[in-house]
Amino acid sequence: MLEGGCAVLYWFLKYVVLGPLLRLLWPTKVTGRENIPRTGAAILASNHLAVADSFFLPCHVQRRITFPAKSEYFEGPGIKGKLQKWFFSGTGQFPIDRGSGSAAQAALDTSVRLLREGRLLGIYPEGTRSPDGRLYKGKSGLARIALDAGVPVIPVAMIGTDRVNPIGSRMWRPRRLEIRIGEPLDFSRYAGLAGDRFVERAITDEVMYALMELSGQEYVDMYAARAKELAAGEDVRVPAARRGGAADGDRAPQSKTG
Repeated sequence: MLEGGCAVLYWFLKYVVLGPLLRLLWPTKVTGRENIPRTGAAILASNHLAVADSFFLPCHVQRRITFPAKSEYFEGPGIKGKLQKWFFSGTGQFPIDRGSGSAAQAALDTSVRLLREGRLLGIYPEGTRSPDGRLYKGKSGLARIALDAGVPVIPVAMIGTDRVNPIGSRMWRPRRLEIRIGEPLDFSRYAGLAGDRFVERAITDEVMYALMELSGQEYVDMYAARAKELAAGEDVRVPAARRGGAADGDRAPQSKTG
């Protein structure tokens, strides 16, 4: 996926062009780098506040990270479309079609294959950017990938990228950022249970709990995509819970298998 020319382009963007520019203009405090293994496969599961997340995180992690990205980024027409495809491929992203079940399965299969090759895979469990800066319910595809590949999940909290790159903005704004990398979560106790929806939900909730603790975000027991649909149809405030305390009948993700 990132072999040959793409690997060279990735190195060039990270160490010569994009990486130095991002570090210069957006000073970023990073804690927990030691939690990322120097070799071997792992999933970096991050909250998702802005498109900028996929640029700042790889910039501050020594190893190459591969992210799934929506296929529209790779399918634009004309010269602009080719440049966009070149850029996203060069920054370590691969296209996924989110429009059908078969496409979703293909994305899962690709993710597992990359992990079995020893890669670091970046995943946003919420599935899409948070519409309001809060942390939304995680999708269980993360758990299926972790179980199928037999790899640890490392929670990562991006803080401040929504102020750098607010939804709908064209220009990035100067802000100080923070990246908090948590300790790896080991789910080997669930080996052989991929496909069990209760196990996959328990794993996903444990990851979201870790993200809530790292980021300090409010938790919303609703998928972010659904919250966006509601917001587009009417002015609503979906129920939320902060740190383990439930509000309005919703629950925060439970620690461990709770």
